[in-house]
Amino acid sequence: MSRTIPTRAAAAGTTFISRAALIAGTALVANAVLMAGTAQAAPAPRSTASHSTALQPTASHSAALQPTALQPTAPWQTTSPPTAPTARAAPELRLPAPTGPHRVGVTTLHLVDRSRTDPWPDAAGGPRELVASVFYPARDVGGHPVAPQLPPGAAAVYGGVAPVFTPGLPTAGVDWAATRTHAHTDAPARAVRAPVVLYSPGAGDPRGLGTSLAEELASRGYVVVAVDHAGETSAVEFPDGRVRPIALTGDPRTDRATYRTMVETRLADTRFVVDQVEALAAGGNPNADGRPLPEGLARAVDVRRIGAYGQGMGGTTAAEALLEDRRLDAAINLEGYLDHLPERPGEPGELLPVARDGVDRPLLLVGTDGFRDARHERAWSALLAHGTGCVRWHQLHDASHWVLTDFAALAPQLQEAGLMTQADRNRLVGAMAPTRSVPLVRGLVVSFLDRHLRR
Repeated sequence: MSRTIPTRAAAAGTTFISRAALIAGTALVANAVLMAGTAQAAPAPRSTASHSTALQPTASHSAALQPTALQPTAPWQTTSPPTAPTARAAPELRLPAPTGPHRVGVTTLHLVDRSRTDPWPDAAGGPRELVASVFYPARDVGGHPVAPQLPPGAAAVYGGVAPVFTPGLPTAGVDWAATRTHAHTDAPARAVRAPVVLYSPGAGDPRGLGTSLAEELASRGYVVVAVDHAGETSAVEFPDGRVRPIALTGDPRTDRATYRTMVETRLADTRFVVDQVEALAAGGNPNADGRPLPEGLARAVDVRRIGAYGQGMGGTTAAEALLEDRRLDAAINLEGYLDHLPERPGEPGELLPVARDGVDRPLLLVGTDGFRDARHERAWSALLAHGTGCVRWHQLHDASHWVLTDFAALAPQLQEAGLMTQADRNRLVGAMAPTRSVPLVRGLVVSFLDRHLRR
């Protein structure tokens, strides 16, 4: 599975895929599956009506959670062969509209941390560079066009490797650069202080695959900073047009050093982004190229209320960052692992500090029955067992890992267009209809953040 790398991928592992192979889109499936990140086969979705169950963070309940024995299977064995598109025109994929009272603006930040050396080989020892999208409540959107979900350069690379990162996606027939968002580029911001939430995507995934949830939060009065972790993302497009493909040096599913480097780098990225948000709130311009910021954006940021959320390895990042950075007030882990790879196969891996030691601030864990496995059970239960009352576990049924991304809405459209099979759609997002899954995930995230950041 792909972003599993983030979750499973991070823990499950990313395979090393060369820069050239990614651009060409011809990386071997076995190699790319690393990047795809599926360590274990996801069980088939249940045929019952879709629903979700909230698990309470009590020590007794944690003990009652029994690990599910799943047999490791290569992703290419658990999905149908890529579906060949028909001669019909490429479908116009649509993202669900945000439902809050505010129009949404978006701008791109180019951030350079000159105090750190980028760990990945393609950076050749240069400073750490990041790209982030900032979604915010807009004062006025007139004359400001809506942004694409993925910029054209990144979309071109993503289209060549998407079926590798996310088995079951079509190999052709989709224009990934054509999907429009509901966020207006560089629109002036409402000059009202708003809580800030950082978003970290799953391993291998571009930040654009978290657009729908980011827009929902912005429409409800949040400023969302979505970060691409360059070097491990499928492709990152910089404001000057450069495109940086993934450049991992090992397979995080089996290479403990690569996995640790990914986690450590993401945590350092998160700390640096919070630094830049604070600089923005103080009237500075964090853009490395000095590009002007949207009018009013600095006055829209309230650094007294900061949260984080992420999917897959992004969820791992958000949970651990909550423990390590006291500036974060709350976090949401959308199905990310909370342990390291084991020293020897078959043994449990070392728990991340957040699972080992617990946390004293609000943390929401959201999982799916289609992706849940023994690793999640062990580490998440260990975290809940601390009994601080700060952690809640919510389980989604008839759902799978990528229902926590924009694919909740996009996969059913691909299936309807004949570009994805029912079985592959279910493995990707589960059988739950998007009319149910999209508002359900949005509701979980918004209600949790409202409870803990609206003070």
